[in-house]
Amino acid sequence: MSVFITNSRSETVALGSRLAQTLCGGTLVLFTGGLGAGKTAFCEGIAQGLGCIDPVSSPTFAVANYYRGSQPFAHFDLYRLQTVEDLEIAGFYDYLDQGAIVAAEWSENFAQLLTKEKAVRVDIEQIDQNSRKITIEGASL
Repeated sequence: MSVFITNSRSETVALGSRLAQTLCGGTLVLFTGGLGAGKTAFCEGIAQGLGCIDPVSSPTFAVANYYRGSQPFAHFDLYRLQTVEDLEIAGFYDYLDQGAIVAAEWSENFAQLLTKEKAVRVDIEQIDQNSRKITIEGASL
């Protein structure tokens, strides 16, 4: 487990990019953290680090965003999903099976199911308006 403190959005994005360098196709990245903690900013960094060419945005209303690049990246918001069937309909497992990196915000909503998955776990805690405590398990940076 590694713990980092970032003091700006750009530092959070840069840490996401750094994590991306350690990920291989089919990796699941599970995020926990409150509203506005910086999960999407971290995912923006992952997309940059993976060489994705599409702009990154929050998947809150779309449920999932897919970013093309040398390593495809699927970015899910699990906040409004409730069942395993919801995950399947959204293509969650299909993206993993196809070798995409899959990031899931609000993974705590599926804690029972996802604890069985081999995954990189990222918890983002908001310290103040700009600073974040980011704990990463399952990857070495």
